[in-house]
Amino acid sequence: MTQFIAQNFVPLMFSGLLFFLLTGIPVAFGLAATGLLFGYIGIEAGLFGSNMFQALPLRVLGIMQNDTLLAIPFFTFMGIILERSGMAEDLLETVGQVFGPMRGGLAVAVILVGALLAATTGVVAAAVISMGLISLPIMLRYGYNRTIATGTITASGTLAQAIPPSLVLIVLAAQLGRSVGDMYAGALVPGLLLVGLYLTFVMAVALFKPTWAPALPPEARIYREDNGASGHRSLLVLLLIVGAAGWAWAQVHSDLMKSWTGRSNEAAGDEIVIMSMTISSFLALGIAIADRVLKLNLLSRLARQVTFVLIPPLVLIFLVLGTIFLGIATPTEGGAMGAVGALSMAIARRRLGFKLMKQALDSTARLSTFVLFILIGSTVFSFTFNAADGHIWVEHLFDALPGGALGFLIIVNLLVFLLGMFIDFFEIAFIVIPILAPVAEKILPELLPGAPVDAVMIYAQAGHGRRANLFTDFTFAVRQGNELVPFTKAYSGLTDAEFAEITRWVGKNTLERFGPVRRVKPELVFEIAFEGIQESPRHKSGIALRFPRMARWRRDKPVDEIDTIESLRDLLKVARG
Repeated sequence: MTQFIAQNFVPLMFSGLLFFLLTGIPVAFGLAATGLLFGYIGIEAGLFGSNMFQALPLRVLGIMQNDTLLAIPFFTFMGIILERSGMAEDLLETVGQVFGPMRGGLAVAVILVGALLAATTGVVAAAVISMGLISLPIMLRYGYNRTIATGTITASGTLAQAIPPSLVLIVLAAQLGRSVGDMYAGALVPGLLLVGLYLTFVMAVALFKPTWAPALPPEARIYREDNGASGHRSLLVLLLIVGAAGWAWAQVHSDLMKSWTGRSNEAAGDEIVIMSMTISSFLALGIAIADRVLKLNLLSRLARQVTFVLIPPLVLIFLVLGTIFLGIATPTEGGAMGAVGALSMAIARRRLGFKLMKQALDSTARLSTFVLFILIGSTVFSFTFNAADGHIWVEHLFDALPGGALGFLIIVNLLVFLLGMFIDFFEIAFIVIPILAPVAEKILPELLPGAPVDAVMIYAQAGHGRRANLFTDFTFAVRQGNELVPFTKAYSGLTDAEFAEITRWVGKNTLERFGPVRRVKPELVFEIAFEGIQESPRHKSGIALRFPRMARWRRDKPVDEIDTIESLRDLLKVARG
């Protein structure tokens, strides 16, 4: 019996987890129970030492000390305040009036508002419930096909998982050891592409099945001018003006930043886009305010309504995401700004009361506790799973997989798609990601081209989750003359044994301490692989790597042979073509 358990420990552990989940107990407790039960079985069977769980309290303490997770309650609170203060109703009504005259216009409005709600709430349930309660009765009243109406609402609601600032991306960052900013930057374009695909589908349905997605009848279009005009022409002129202003700012942004800040590098692309859209948004709001205060009547009722309803949440998004992308604020600080901004908007709309605040705080506490308990449960499960070398067992499952890295991605996507039919993505992130992440680190590098860079470690910081008791987060530098210039951080790529060896070395070679960060002797050289390289005025080196990772520990290479800042600039020139 003992031999059977030893040979099939990992499959038995998965079977135990499935059993606990099928009993209906909460996922967090099912994960923890599986880890503790099979840890005890492993100790009794002689697979693990009797002191196996000694480090478990440190792992749990590492979760509670993870500053990244502080962003969860902030973004949750921001989203709930905005959703409960009536922003969804105002947006749907306004955007519905803009696109209502065209076939499929209501569905287009639902998708666009869903994308905006996703960027402000970050919570799938909140987005779907808001959209369903508000838009479904209206769509059915005006003759929309029931399947198209419900499908549009549910699909647009799920954008909250993909469009930053998503709570799922914060959880993934914590699980994968990546920065939240990297996760947001990586998810932004795929999220917007998904919005584009949804819009394309709705337009195709309206073209080929016009009765399924009719236009709003004239009597339902409430924003009309005294002469009967719809006001769309005024709105189009306003969009052209602010668009031209944004484009003009984009042409001079780099030069202005060099003049104002004294930096010499060109501005990054995301910085230019965000600042240009921010300028456009503030200009539109300024024009609308001047038109109302001075009673110029240059804008139509529709243009004024769109500006006053749409611009404030857009500005809030730019403040949150912009400061994170630009490196001005951490995700936690960005979430705090978003929460303050949401409260300010609710006060300005005169919709912030004791009842709303109580509901928001209660929902925030519940969701944050839910996420943390699942994270603790998954940590207990992963503790036993990794002690049994479960990641090696999973890796062997993919050894004979056809297609290499691409085949791995296809299988994982299918797995997540099937699991999503039964459990929430939070559970998927906490159960599946820790199991597959070590395998992905070994299989996927062939899809991530980039000439490696040899760099020396100068700072070390303890990791999170199952690696909370190890130093796993490192800052690396390259040479510039006789100086060392920090240029990137990396968190993944080495084995637990290598991290343990480095942790012991850090303890003996620490020069200074800055809270959780240790400045160490510049002696350990590592080969840093990456996906892409670009200029970045936010970094001291002027260069940023996309998805850096430690490819290997260069024990054979002395510090005086590491790469230089000039070699990084040569790589940048090659990347530019």
